[in-house]
Amino acid sequence: MLKKIAGRRLLVIGDVILDRYLWGDATRLSPEAPVPVVHILRESETMGGAANVANNIAALGARVEVVGAVGNDDNGRKLLKSFSKNGIEFDPRFVKRRFRTIAKIRVVVRNQQLCRLDYEEPRGETVFDRRRFDLLEAKIRQADGVILSDYAKGMFNTQVVRQITDLARAHKKFIALDPKPANDITFKDLDLITPNRHEAIELSGLKFPAEGSVDLAAVCARIWDEYRPRNLVITLGADGMLTSHQGDVVHRIATAARAVYDVSGAGDTVIAALTLALTSGATLEHAAHFANAAAGVVVGKLGTATVTPDEMLAYVNHPS
Repeated sequence: MLKKIAGRRLLVIGDVILDRYLWGDATRLSPEAPVPVVHILRESETMGGAANVANNIAALGARVEVVGAVGNDDNGRKLLKSFSKNGIEFDPRFVKRRFRTIAKIRVVVRNQQLCRLDYEEPRGETVFDRRRFDLLEAKIRQADGVILSDYAKGMFNTQVVRQITDLARAHKKFIALDPKPANDITFKDLDLITPNRHEAIELSGLKFPAEGSVDLAAVCARIWDEYRPRNLVITLGADGMLTSHQGDVVHRIATAARAVYDVSGAGDTVIAALTLALTSGATLEHAAHFANAAAGVVVGKLGTATVTPDEMLAYVNHPS
């Protein structure tokens, strides 16, 4: 599979984010308020949101281009530098001069996240206009598949998703979506969607159980009735993932994770690996096992992370 995906080219469209981490220690409370005083020891930055999806694709050895709203500001310049460094293509015509690049700053004390600070534009403004849609069609035509990475930060609305879906269908391209039900977007007839358990229940319209487990088969059936995704993969955290084809449950896969330090961005890894595998001819079951192994590596790392082919091979070849 790793050899096959090396020949793939994917297009990722969505909310690109700069993830910043402030790593430190806290040994006393502030005299000004009952809060810890954090002594910052180091700082790091990585790509988040749709940018992390693209970074996972590049790390696995495939070609990728990302389309998203990047501002002409310091955070935007850092993102563009990261794109270039990691072999991710980005068209500068999608830079928005007056846009504040979305950034999430996490304060981490002794490997535990203390708080998060977010910088973002108000919702409701999409990067697309007619000129940019013409650019987008050319990019879709060149890709083997399209991933829509929705973080509910204003990149998508129903009209934009419908137009992108129509373009993908017109050019016979695979199209996947990592949905955010809170964004209240209507979509239909996609090749793959990858909600987590909470998002899947929201999409189904079923009530959250007061106690006990939810009927995931009913969730899959309701999502099929409403949205018609050809393939549905629900990530279940420590319980692994569930696959569904045209509304029917196909497989339930146990988690591949051996140690869990940070689940940040694991969903990005899953949709990246699934799409690469499915566009390379894998069955849904094999693609899910591939993605499950990739996520198993990523959650064993701190912070938003990726997985390389060498790490994948080492992981599956040494099961203990």
